Amino acid sequence: MYDVAIIGAGPAGLSAGIYAARAKLSTVVVEKMYPGGQAAITDRIENYPGFNEGIAGAELTDKMKSQAEKFGAEFLNGEASNIEKRDEKFVIQLKGETLEAKAVILAMGAESRKLGVKGEKEYTGRGVSYCATCDGAFYTDKPVMMVGGGDSAIEEALYLSRFASSVYVVHRRDQLRATKILQERAFKNEKMKFIWNSTVDEIKGRETVEEIILRNVKTGEKTLVAVNGIFVAIGWVPNTSLVKDLAELDEQGYIITDENMGTGVPGLFAAGDIRRKPLRQVVTAVADGAIAAVEAGKYVESL
Repeated sequence: MYDVAIIGAGPAGLSAGIYAARAKLSTVVVEKMYPGGQAAITDRIENYPGFNEGIAGAELTDKMKSQAEKFGAEFLNGEASNIEKRDEKFVIQLKGETLEAKAVILAMGAESRKLGVKGEKEYTGRGVSYCATCDGAFYTDKPVMMVGGGDSAIEEALYLSRFASSVYVVHRRDQLRATKILQERAFKNEKMKFIWNSTVDEIKGRETVEEIILRNVKTGEKTLVAVNGIFVAIGWVPNTSLVKDLAELDEQGYIITDENMGTGVPGLFAAGDIRRKPLRQVVTAVADGAIAAVEAGKYVESL
């Protein structure tokens, strides 16, 4: 039995792993994909303290993982299918394996929100993408579209402009929600073209994406834009289905916690993008992870 099991190895989970292992708690970090989460596929993180020129997301999260391992945290590749509390321990079901822990930190993060339009599912991986840094290079000298107006959308659109011949930014409002510094960069970028008050109505093509039908939210008018790829960054959906019957969720599906990352279930904590909070950034995720690990340590000591 472990002292602490951390589900998810994004910045929150990695930070929790560092703090828990450094406190001499037997610690396992379970990750179904790759360590680093969304941060690992971010081309450049410019607002994490201590890096004047910014740092690649993969480099930053690799350092976090190495640090956690240095203190003794164990990493396990797998996906949790069920978590339940039995007396004073938690039982975590993985494919072909069962883990037991005295305390659990939920750090499964969130995944990209889908458009929910005709053609999206059919063309995912064939022109529809949710990760510019993963797929941007495939569209060298080709026109692409970015849907969204927040920080993530504009950061990814700027990244796409390194490769694409042009980047259409489609936003349902008449102004961006991104921070001013990102807006300034975007408006100065000659490759970026803005389509306001519009949403995607349909994605069309043959073998791959070729056309996007847009609808003006004010007039209802539909227009067709020819592109070879469409990237989507319209928000996040928390990965909380695993604990919907264990932890309290808000109306959007985020876990409700107190300031100590407690969920209300003794020994169960949540950290990072998975919990209800006003700001979802790497810096707040690592802070959440640190607090959750310290509180988990206190809980383990109390048993």
